Amino acid sequence: MKNRLTLHIAAGMVLGVIAGYLCHTSLPDAATAKAVAGYFSIVTDIFLRLIKMIIAPLVFATLVSGLAGMDSGQDVGRIGLRSVAWFFCASLLSLGLGLGLANLLQPGAGLHLVESAGEVSTGLNTSALNVKDVITHAFPTSLLDAMARNDILQILVFSVFLGIALGALKQDKRVMIVIQAIDGMVPVMLRLTNYVMRAAPFGVFGAIASAVTLRGVDVLYTYGKLIGSFYFGLLILWAVLIGAGYLFLGRRIVPLLKAVREPAMLAFSTASSEAAYPRLTEQLEKFGVDKKVVGFTLPLGYAFNLDGSMMYQAFAAIFIAQAFGVDMPVSQQIFMLLVLMLSSKGMASVPRGSVVVVAAVAPMFHLPVAGVAMVLAIDQILDMGRTMTNVIGNSVATAVIAKWEGKHVTATAGSAAFEAVESLEHVEAAAK
Repeated sequence: MKNRLTLHIAAGMVLGVIAGYLCHTSLPDAATAKAVAGYFSIVTDIFLRLIKMIIAPLVFATLVSGLAGMDSGQDVGRIGLRSVAWFFCASLLSLGLGLGLANLLQPGAGLHLVESAGEVSTGLNTSALNVKDVITHAFPTSLLDAMARNDILQILVFSVFLGIALGALKQDKRVMIVIQAIDGMVPVMLRLTNYVMRAAPFGVFGAIASAVTLRGVDVLYTYGKLIGSFYFGLLILWAVLIGAGYLFLGRRIVPLLKAVREPAMLAFSTASSEAAYPRLTEQLEKFGVDKKVVGFTLPLGYAFNLDGSMMYQAFAAIFIAQAFGVDMPVSQQIFMLLVLMLSSKGMASVPRGSVVVVAAVAPMFHLPVAGVAMVLAIDQILDMGRTMTNVIGNSVATAVIAKWEGKHVTATAGSAAFEAVESLEHVEAAAK
């Protein structure tokens, strides 16, 4: 059946809400609810472990294979420069949009919260966000250590060096054996991705059921204005990103969005960019984006191009200021935007990176840490939207860079190739 996985993921979300709500309303106390939520999360934890299992070899194989096949180091430099330029503009746009909408919609106005005398702990580690650590952290001391931690940025750095070295020596027959072996890993990892993705609906069900069992649906009403305003802002950001993609891709932007709908929905339902990465890689290549560009730009985007997270940081900071009555003139907001722009580049390797950035920047602008703790209470709901936005933003960015490089297939060929692959998958599914 067409779009079967998408429908199964959607069904998992709905069933998760129903199961979670029934448990939340029928269980006698919070301790029991926490225990039941823990059982639900077992399924999600297993699924996310399977995803993490394939992330490192998939990033390594696709990136090294793509770089080794490039004609020269100039290709790498050019693609890298164009990617970073796009990421910078998209990040600035996302932060600016979040800042503007938070001031316009005023989600925190009228709450009149007062910071308590005691110190509030958010449980977040903000010490990882400083310029020295961010820069040095990008360079691995060991490939095995980077792979064990699924540190995409460090894997990317090593893969770039290895890919360029293999490309420079590819005339040597001994080196060609290494290149062919790595090339052979790519389809194997993509096939493995297909197997793992069959568990996606169960992982989604567990994630949603666990969250609703713990907090119920009342949290949607308590923080309704913030949640509604933020998701309205995300819709505008999606429109802007898609519009920017249309300027480069034309009508091809529509089949691109169709191609990435499954990984985008998976990112939304699990609030995990890692969960969407393997499928996103596969779908972009099916869409027609050259595997060399996918292998280089997409991992780089996962480290530096987090559009939804950028918007969230500006939005959350202004929300906290409004909720606690902290006056922030325009000049200070613009300065905060620039600080967030720099600080956020190290968040890819930090757990709950977006909230950590806000917590790290808050003292600089006299924002109460209690506000961070308050936002943290609904971070799962906000994280779903921003993670999905990150996937959409990186999909558009990768396709645009490919078009820029002249490595994107023509409209007709791309559509036909994508539809042919989909048709073949549907025939295989029907046969089973």
